[in-house]
Amino acid sequence: MFIGRFLMRLLLVPLGGSTAICVGMLFVMVAHWNRVAAVTADDDGGLTTFLVLVPMLAVGSGVMLMPAALGAMIAEAFAIRSWMYHVANGGLSAAVSLMSIGAFNKTYDLSDEPLIAIGAGIVAGFAYWAVAGWSAGFWKPVFKPPQPVPQPPVTPA
Repeated sequence: MFIGRFLMRLLLVPLGGSTAICVGMLFVMVAHWNRVAAVTADDDGGLTTFLVLVPMLAVGSGVMLMPAALGAMIAEAFAIRSWMYHVANGGLSAAVSLMSIGAFNKTYDLSDEPLIAIGAGIVAGFAYWAVAGWSAGFWKPVFKPPQPVPQPPVTPA
């Protein structure tokens, strides 16, 4: 039981992280849809630019959400399963990443809005919770059998 749950966590946590990166990337692309469409419209069908843009955004989202890995490790260690924790972890890690690279003072082509980056972190945190965070902690079972209700002691009359 213990080994099986541990192996399940070894599969779910990276899957949740990958899902969070993809969802964060999609959030940024939808938020900047006019710019993405303008960049991809110059190509023949936009396939070449799209194939360059998507991996670039995925790497950027992955690097930006790296501080969230610390929060995910804390959630796994203490079996924190709250969606609010994971959403706050995603938003806070995006804000910490933006502050550490100084992005609040700079402008970039597809990431000049800090609010969009923090929103991507929030959405990514929720996506992580939906895949892996709701069952965090390999030592704490998700579904426990119901405990029997103790009967009150019978006193002789």
